Amino acid sequence: MANANAPIGLRPYRRTNGEQYNGSANVYYVPSSVASNIFVGDPVTYLTAAADANGIPAVTPATAGSSNNVLGSVVGIVSAGEPVIAVTRDLPIYHQASTAGYILVSDDPDLLYEVQENGNMGAQAPNRNVNLVAGSGSTVTGLSGWQLNSSTLNTTSTLQMRVIRMLQQADNVAGTNAKWLCRINLNALTSATGV
Repeated sequence: MANANAPIGLRPYRRTNGEQYNGSANVYYVPSSVASNIFVGDPVTYLTAAADANGIPAVTPATAGSSNNVLGSVVGIVSAGEPVIAVTRDLPIYHQASTAGYILVSDDPDLLYEVQENGNMGAQAPNRNVNLVAGSGSTVTGLSGWQLNSSTLNTTSTLQMRVIRMLQQADNVAGTNAKWLCRINLNALTSATGV
């Protein structure tokens, strides 16, 4: 059975100690200088030395490739004007480019994320590292198009994600477009270098 090609970016799955992901996230600011849409599942990282007037750290989409830190993944869009989660109105499904606003980011360094690969890393991928590859998000579903870049699988410490194990579910088998549980290897929160 072939795997479905349905990238979702980085979807929080559980913590490394086995606890299920409980939906926890922190609010981050996206300044209008960010010129690309941001989708649920997109990896983000800190914007160098930037925050809003209340000291909420600013983020920008992560850059795919070696040595590029990742803070976490987007799990929700808050609003275009205030860092308060409104529960009485419809919220946008993605953050529009060049618009100041706020997003929710799953930024726990101990999270494992479900991520689809863009090729075939094979069943022996666990405990190796791999980079991310950017993909186009959907303005219809609001979901990310980011994936694991299968061709970068290696033991190199400067790769962005650590492959932990294959996602164990009936519709996922080793092969092209397999889904993996991964931990952020180059984590912006735990990096010794500030921004």
